[in-house]
Amino acid sequence: MAPPNLQTSSGPINTADSNEEYARVNWDELGFGVIPTDFMYVMKCSKEGDFLHGNLTPYGNIELSPSAGVLNYGQGLFEGLKAYRREDGGIQLFRVDQNALRMKMGAERLCMPSPSVDQFIHAVKQTVLANKRWVPPPGKGALYLRPMLLGTGAVLGLAPAPEYTFLIFAAPVGNYHKDQAALNLYVEDKLHRAIPGGTGGVKSITNYSPVFLPQSHAKAKGFSDVLFLDSVNGKYVEEITACNIFIVKDNVLSTPAIQGTILPGITRNSVIELATSFGYQVEERLIPVEDLLEADEAFCTGTAVIVNPIGSISYQGKRVEYRRGKGALAQKLYEAVVGIQTGLVEDNKGWTLQLN
Repeated sequence: MAPPNLQTSSGPINTADSNEEYARVNWDELGFGVIPTDFMYVMKCSKEGDFLHGNLTPYGNIELSPSAGVLNYGQGLFEGLKAYRREDGGIQLFRVDQNALRMKMGAERLCMPSPSVDQFIHAVKQTVLANKRWVPPPGKGALYLRPMLLGTGAVLGLAPAPEYTFLIFAAPVGNYHKDQAALNLYVEDKLHRAIPGGTGGVKSITNYSPVFLPQSHAKAKGFSDVLFLDSVNGKYVEEITACNIFIVKDNVLSTPAIQGTILPGITRNSVIELATSFGYQVEERLIPVEDLLEADEAFCTGTAVIVNPIGSISYQGKRVEYRRGKGALAQKLYEAVVGIQTGLVEDNKGWTLQLN
């Protein structure tokens, strides 16, 4: 049943299927794609730069001026997080405050006002509760949430938009990669994802379409995805198209340092804390390609992939394979992160927020 006290812009929530515990979805076949849910959350920003009271509204298309800042100048950010159903039927979020803080950081970089942390968390909670029946059963996936901050005001000259919209939509999802299959990566040494002083360190919408070309070329050759190198020297490991990378050598876990060209991933930060508690030495540093090729293990992290093993790397005609599966650090970290996210492992770090 839809929770009480939830209001849409036109009054209390009321849908024909609101008395169902679960939506009519084949949870066993759930992939990672757009499945429309019941409601989305919309909050407008005043001309003074303050976000006003937001509302739930039926999921659907939005209307934009052709001269909206987001359409003409790419003034937009997004976040990604998940809501999980616990074995007791309750629902919880994972480190939602960090998504709110990262959006505020990105908004400052793009000259945008942003919701407060409390406004962000309230909006996420409202969106999840309104779409409660779309949260998959325990162990079947999660409800993926996509908060967006968009320059929706009309602008023609090159300048920040005069008005903004904060929007959240949701979709039930399964694994990003089928059965968490080990990735077979191609190291791209000609095209680059980010440059120093650019926006590689924030979750700008403009960061993602430029990776489509190298990614499509790699997939045409049979690779799973692309790993990018730094744009200055062309020899230091940076990011995969949409996730952070880690390598393991002996008892040392290394990941590229955050220096403005790498997204400060929330799962990345969680993995660093967990690996340290497991007794690993963790280094955030420049990682030459040579270190990558000599590693014992490699894996990537992100909200969508969680912790995903890398099976092999191909670079300038050389292919290297890595340890994976039972006994690998990636597997141990995956089980720890998912365990906390789903309530199967005690959260002694204060990372989860229970909604009921």
